[in-house]
Amino acid sequence: MSKRAVVLAGGRGTRLAPYTTVFPKPLMPLGETPILEIILRQLASAGLTDVTLAVGYLSQLIQAYFGDGSEFGLSITYSRETHPLGTAGPLKLVDGLEDPFVVMNGDVLTTLDYRAFLDAHIASGAAATISTFTRSHTVDFGVIDSDESGNVVGYLEKPKSEYLVSMGVNAFSPEVLEFIGDGERLDVPDLILRLIAAGRMVRSVPFGGYWLDVGRHDDFALAAEEFEAHKSEFLGCE
Repeated sequence: MSKRAVVLAGGRGTRLAPYTTVFPKPLMPLGETPILEIILRQLASAGLTDVTLAVGYLSQLIQAYFGDGSEFGLSITYSRETHPLGTAGPLKLVDGLEDPFVVMNGDVLTTLDYRAFLDAHIASGAAATISTFTRSHTVDFGVIDSDESGNVVGYLEKPKSEYLVSMGVNAFSPEVLEFIGDGERLDVPDLILRLIAAGRMVRSVPFGGYWLDVGRHDDFALAAEEFEAHKSEFLGCE
């Protein structure tokens, strides 16, 4: 049973400036607990105990806080990028990715069961599985549809659309590494498109629980409130 996870924790967190000018985003606290610590405790509870933190910006602070991971029931190693490699490029630097693994952003607050997610990916035989969440967007205006002559042929008041968005949590099989060049800057969406173009299976698994990308000031404040109010749901403790 695979126990491997890679957490991407090397970004500069510019959307949370000015805090992240001197503080790495993964160490930003929700209440008294850094968001990355919440993620790592969740991974440990799911049995994904072999964790690599892909770090870059202010990596020394992250390593000083988490050390070898023993305090959290984990074995943590660190993979450092000397220049920005995007969200997929850093995987090429990680040693020992010989079994399917979870790769995720280090700023995600969710109740996703990482163990079940990875096991389902393995059972599917897919090259990649993307966890997805339904988000809706409402246009706050009446939307006009007109023909070439300017005649109105349709009128929608505040139309609403729904989208499946990536949660920033994925499961990959080792074969995906063949599609990343050495030292190449590459993001996950581009990697996924390469896999699809090559005819590899890429799955989408919708999630109906709680998920929030803690990347903006408003979302960060909301996440802090949600975590403090529902800590047992996120960490399985009172």
